[in-house]
Amino acid sequence: MKRFLFAVALLLATVHPALARNPQFQGADPHAMYIGKELWVFPTGGPGGSWVADRFGAFSSTDRKHWKSRGELIRRDSIAWIGDDHAKEHFLWAPAVATRGGKWYLYYSVGPQNPTPSRIGVAIASRPEGPFIDSGKPLLTGELVRDGRGFEAIDPMAFVDPRSGTAYLYAGGSAGAKLRVFELTPNMIGIAREVPVETPPQFTEGAFMHERNGIYYLSYSHGHWNGPDYSVHYATAASPIGPWTYRGVILSSDQRHKGPGHHSFVRDPKTGQWLIVYHRWEKPVGGMPFRGERQIAVDVLRYARDGAILPVQMTD
Repeated sequence: MKRFLFAVALLLATVHPALARNPQFQGADPHAMYIGKELWVFPTGGPGGSWVADRFGAFSSTDRKHWKSRGELIRRDSIAWIGDDHAKEHFLWAPAVATRGGKWYLYYSVGPQNPTPSRIGVAIASRPEGPFIDSGKPLLTGELVRDGRGFEAIDPMAFVDPRSGTAYLYAGGSAGAKLRVFELTPNMIGIAREVPVETPPQFTEGAFMHERNGIYYLSYSHGHWNGPDYSVHYATAASPIGPWTYRGVILSSDQRHKGPGHHSFVRDPKTGQWLIVYHRWEKPVGGMPFRGERQIAVDVLRYARDGAILPVQMTD
């Protein structure tokens, strides 16, 4: 009997590696990637306290149980241009990280959107843990949104196309709910041109791009960030710039967990298993707007034979 129970436990651990522990830690908007054998997460906020809006940190783990702080990447007071809009307050959120040519690039949102437009900045480092040095100016400035029109420069995501080597920046969402795509300059800190794209159905914010078996997956969040309708949808294309074919929702609220979204997809180099790293609200009290702190979770991502992403089951 003991041998049987041990075999069952071993099988479950192999088939469902994400069941190790959820939630992982406090935080939101996680950009995740594997660096060597470690899963790194670059979130808004992080372990040890309430949402921190004036700096970014990084955290890494080899087993998705124990997390190591990688220290501060950059602080708000080191960004010289941040007060140029003369707004009374500024917040940093939704970081994204990319690497190219031995350097690391941190893209981030600066807001709030009103009374001045939000902006996206970029900083450079020689190591993923930084320190990151800001490029010296905003990479992208948004437009004021009125009556649902305009562009909010938030939620950057940088993607280097493995086929062409071209680097793209995906950005936008929330009040304007508009997606824009830009081709980055070879040094990753400038915009070469805008690439006209259509905003896919159900898009609100938090775009993420990944490629698998020649299919490009544009995934994104839909709904209110602090409500039960927050969810992850996706569209596919034969290129990183579309045209998109909407494929549906893959992650949404259940009885225990609410408002999952603002995610990343990563592939475990040891197992080959794809994972989704996202934030969610753990059994929030009351209705929308939810209060408290969001939590980072990691779950298994599965694909059908035709490349479709199967609905994600949130685990504890």
